Amino acid sequence: MSNTQSTKLLTITPKAAEKIAVFMKEETEKPEYLRVYVQGGGCSGLSYGMSFEKTKEEDDILIEENGVKILVDSYSQDYLKGANVDYIESLMGAGFKINNPNVTKSCSCGSSFSTS
Repeated sequence: MSNTQSTKLLTITPKAAEKIAVFMKEETEKPEYLRVYVQGGGCSGLSYGMSFEKTKEEDDILIEENGVKILVDSYSQDYLKGANVDYIESLMGAGFKINNPNVTKSCSCGSSFSTS
């Protein structure tokens, strides 16, 4: 790890890690990794995605946080630096929320964002 990398690429709260572990156990193909990624789309230009994976790709960074093995591809790394994955439960519903310090603008529906 280089000395210039002071901010962790991605963190996961204990509550999110607990939910991820439950969802992974429910999967029939027993994935080993959670992939967190950024893709083009949405009204603000970019959106988040999460999926389960059985294998690591060559350009992936592997992060182990709160018992979860997370993969982030090379494209998504710059967009996710310093981001935090949490699991929120409220009267309006429950789900994963990515808190990202790089976001400068997000859409009103909350499903897409921009960093410029």
